[in-house]
Amino acid sequence: MTELEALSDQFLVGMYETIRREIIADASAGTRLMGLPARRRAEELRDEMDRRGLICTAIEWPEYLDLGDDT
Repeated sequence: MTELEALSDQFLVGMYETIRREIIADASAGTRLMGLPARRRAEELRDEMDRRGLICTAIEWPEYLDLGDDT
């Protein structure tokens, strides 16, 4: 069992939503507080949510967080 499999659906979605809201806040403020580690974590969370069939709003990532071919 992975660490994410052990989390409840609600907690998993909450973690993803927190990152999504922080990305929106960064864009609104013109700052870059969230970096690539946050994007990688959000993608891990999203993969687990997809596996469980959970629905969430996709994160619109700014260009500076482009992972290129790694996504």
